[in-house]
Amino acid sequence: MYALKNKVQLIGNLGNTPEVKAFDNGKKVATFRMATTEVYRNAKGEKIKETQWHNLVAWGKLAEIAEKYLSVGKEVAVEGKLVSRSYNDKDGNKKYFTEIQVNELLMLGAKSAEA
Repeated sequence: MYALKNKVQLIGNLGNTPEVKAFDNGKKVATFRMATTEVYRNAKGEKIKETQWHNLVAWGKLAEIAEKYLSVGKEVAVEGKLVSRSYNDKDGNKKYFTEIQVNELLMLGAKSAEA
């Protein structure tokens, strides 16, 4: 059960093309956003559609894969862990940020003609 303590699995669509940064040591990091949508009917029988946005970060080989194959709108499945961090903005205010550190990535949907 230890492996289940901080595990996130999501299937959704990318909200942006991954932004990739390369470091001096050659390691890469990709950041991107993903939307997950849940559709259900409320007590009145009305169809309700709720979308949640998730911040994702992928390192190393996964960042390279994201850079090469992912673009806005692509459907993907990700698995990773939830990470919270904080930073001070330019005005000195503390900001909190939660993201999913991706460990596994699976591209879903139809293959594009470019691939």
